Amino acid sequence: MAPRTSRPPARTPTLTAVRRRLRELGDADDAAFLQRFFRTAPGEYGAGDRFLGIRVPVTRRLAREFRDLPLKDVEALLYEPWHEARLLAVILLADRYQTADDKQRDAIYRLYLRNADRVNNWDLVDSSAPQIVGAHLLERPRAVLDKLARSKNLWERRIAIVATHRLIRAGQFDDTFRIARQLMDDSHDLIHKATGWMLREVGKRDPSQLDAFLDEHAHEMPRTALRYAIERMPEVKRRRYMVAKPRPR
Repeated sequence: MAPRTSRPPARTPTLTAVRRRLRELGDADDAAFLQRFFRTAPGEYGAGDRFLGIRVPVTRRLAREFRDLPLKDVEALLYEPWHEARLLAVILLADRYQTADDKQRDAIYRLYLRNADRVNNWDLVDSSAPQIVGAHLLERPRAVLDKLARSKNLWERRIAIVATHRLIRAGQFDDTFRIARQLMDDSHDLIHKATGWMLREVGKRDPSQLDAFLDEHAHEMPRTALRYAIERMPEVKRRRYMVAKPRPR
């Protein structure tokens, strides 16, 4: 009988291997398209961002391939110049958070927040803030959301409101309303869109609570935020909110 041969231990993925795979998968035509789509020209919100040209489904497959990448190397990806490397990093963090134990989840959450300024485009925020920040705060105090909402950094402010999506799914709406009020005077369209989106998500679950918020605030909301919030309402109701005036005191 032939002796059994033991399998060699699985190799831990390396940052060098990730970088090599990212370069292999890049496509120049897709990179040019993504540069335009994410508004990377001087003065635009994504100014200076650089793309290899890797579509999101491919990046998600890469996340499965490198799911065991050490956390320090995932953090290093956030400092890569390539957008897709940072997207891969936040997807890895979000996926790992779901299956981690409490100690690991705390480490992922802290890593994410100390590098929040590197989660620096709307798709990076939207792919990770609910799954990491929102999930971590489900049973914890929420003051960090207020701190993020006061940040001078556009993406940290977007994290503050988009993270509440996870709380909304749990039937907790107060934080969304509170952060929406704080961001009412924000100057950036990407914050208005995110705020309106989260308010609309509340309305899907409890229309009466959204109505109560809009009855009080529709007249002072940025028009983009209001349009996003009322998008699924009947036309007559949408028109009423679009011309709303302050209620008498």
